Amino acid sequence: MNVMQPHPQDEALAARPPVVSREDWLKARQALLAKEKAFTRQRDALNAERRRLPMVEVDKEYQFETSQGRRSLRDLFEGRRQLVIYHFMFSPDDPPPGQTHPWSEGCPGCSHLADNLPHLSHLHARGTSFTMVSRAPLSKIMPFKRRMGWTMPWASSYGSDFNADFHVTLDPTVALPEYNYQPVPRSPGGELSFSGELPGLSCFLQDGGRVYHTYSTYSRGLDMLLNVHHLLDMTALGRQEEWEDSPPGWPKTSEFWLRHHDRYDDQPQATASCCHD
Repeated sequence: MNVMQPHPQDEALAARPPVVSREDWLKARQALLAKEKAFTRQRDALNAERRRLPMVEVDKEYQFETSQGRRSLRDLFEGRRQLVIYHFMFSPDDPPPGQTHPWSEGCPGCSHLADNLPHLSHLHARGTSFTMVSRAPLSKIMPFKRRMGWTMPWASSYGSDFNADFHVTLDPTVALPEYNYQPVPRSPGGELSFSGELPGLSCFLQDGGRVYHTYSTYSRGLDMLLNVHHLLDMTALGRQEEWEDSPPGWPKTSEFWLRHHDRYDDQPQATASCCHD
């Protein structure tokens, strides 16, 4: 007979919420449900306002390298009305001696988001195409894509202004260093607090032969795409991250815990978060 071995997390949790009767739990759950429904209505109203956001025509001719050859921004629509682009952090630079990430691999946080993407047929059913875009050349993208087992489209913007224009590559020699619609903070010495490749998502509409930029979001605005995080949000322990408001003594970590999905058995590595508030 198999005997279940104790799990290292089977130890009693400090300061857990009170244990109550089913009746008392139901009252507390119904009270929380009322707040959840109010949040859902607020989200619906926000989505309605987003659909009425003014648009900007894209008049620059961007070129991308894809597995099907050179493509324009309009080509990435694949004949559909809408296009969603995820700006995936992947540096085009070669790694310094003895280092790998982020030069030779895609960002672990962006990789986590890619793992959370839906089957694209559901987007196609609503006339919407999706692709990831990185500044790394296709010669770096394709081996990493095969390693991750992904099938979604992924284009390289290497050699174009695309990343700089959409503020996901911060290079003060090319464009004003701005991220999430705010100037990037500088140190007293004038150095940027962060630079290089950053994550984001941009949406485009094709109408009458013209392409329009309708929306972009960055930083915690990308949180809506992280299904794993939202599943954890429904659990008692949550995401177990330091910034969360959890009961005292609840397990937490200040470390950026995400890994490439084939690296969770590796030793922990020092990795900076790819997102900024």
